[in-house]
Amino acid sequence: MDSSSNKLYHVHGFDSRKHLDDYFSDRPDVVVAEDSLVFPIKNLTKTFTQGHLKGDILIDLSSSSFIHHLYAACEFFKHLIVLKVNDRCILELKRWVDTRTGAFDWCHAAQLHVDIEGKSDQLEDKEGKVRSALQHVIKCNLEKENMTEPIDLPPADCIITALLLDHICKEQDDYIKYIRKFSRLLKPGGHVVIFGSLGTTYITIGKDKIHVFTYDEDLVRKALAGEGFVIDSFEIKKRTVETDLIDHKAVFFVVAHKEK
Repeated sequence: MDSSSNKLYHVHGFDSRKHLDDYFSDRPDVVVAEDSLVFPIKNLTKTFTQGHLKGDILIDLSSSSFIHHLYAACEFFKHLIVLKVNDRCILELKRWVDTRTGAFDWCHAAQLHVDIEGKSDQLEDKEGKVRSALQHVIKCNLEKENMTEPIDLPPADCIITALLLDHICKEQDDYIKYIRKFSRLLKPGGHVVIFGSLGTTYITIGKDKIHVFTYDEDLVRKALAGEGFVIDSFEIKKRTVETDLIDHKAVFFVVAHKEK
């Protein structure tokens, strides 16, 4: 299968539970866990505990149904608003928020957060805080001027976007366009946090190969600078394991603030 025939996440969707099981679970055969779980959790915990990112509203624009990147944020923002492009991911996420039978178990991610924070005795409290803050899961249309029409979102203090840009972009202009669109959701001086992969061409979920836009660090810096962002930190972790599931060369984590 050539890359042009790979499925598009925001058009065709994918099996969100299979994605969680293969890339984000605590199974011993999840060989990318250092990249998909540990790396972003460590960087998010470090970023938020520094105290620069806080406020009333954080908007999450990420792919799939993962929530491990929100455990650190729930301590510093009153409201977490999650935007998703397809119904299947929304249903999977709401199953966890509402503690329904069969919901994906994120205890291993919560445990990693509290261990890093040195608060291992607060595991149950951590789960409750995320659920309490995460009460708004909204379907969005990325191509509309107002992505959440007819809902008008209040301006956010911070936006997190994890892996979504990897899937929805086909070329550099797309990446720049979506950075611009996402930045419009921010207050002046607000922050953006991006977690993504570099040098990737596909990701495998079940029997499907899903499109991933291939880009590098330079594009991320160019797109952010073009929208008036100043980069506060940029961390890159090179791939350390080989797997047929995904062909990424590295993962990255960047924090930037928009100048007033």
